Amino acid sequence: MRFQTNILTAVVLLLSSIGANAEREVSQVVETPYSEQQVVYDFYFDNPGKMASALYWIRSLMNPLMDDPYNMAPEFLDIVVVIHGTEIVTVARSNYEKYKDVVERMRYYASLGVSFKVCGLAAHDYGYAATDFHEFIDVVPSAITEQAHWQLQGYALITPTVMEKKFSIEEIR
Repeated sequence: MRFQTNILTAVVLLLSSIGANAEREVSQVVETPYSEQQVVYDFYFDNPGKMASALYWIRSLMNPLMDDPYNMAPEFLDIVVVIHGTEIVTVARSNYEKYKDVVERMRYYASLGVSFKVCGLAAHDYGYAATDFHEFIDVVPSAITEQAHWQLQGYALITPTVMEKKFSIEEIR
């Protein structure tokens, strides 16, 4: 009997939401009641030039939550970025001039509490030691074990997909 009641309730809710949406003539802005965020980003790119676009994924999480109507302070956003692809070269001190804009954006995010971690295995493969990276970078034993650690702590995994733009907005409208 309880199962039938649950099904009946679900059907009523579904039908009422369909009816409510059918009455609307335009879309509406919804303010989802977000709470504190715990996110681990997986940065693994085939081209270090994709790092600049990947950082927009962090901005896309932080900015809406720090702005109205949420007004969250950065300390309510627990964000970890694990770097282990070709983009590792962007955080090496020796490449600062080449990747200065990316490094300074990362430094800004780090000042807001974002943790940037480089895979120790990848660093070794690229011939880097921990001292080769900027001061806001932590070197961890392995990107994969680091990601597993944070996911087991309840962090959501976000893996940015950075594609090359082939068409302008005007071309596809």
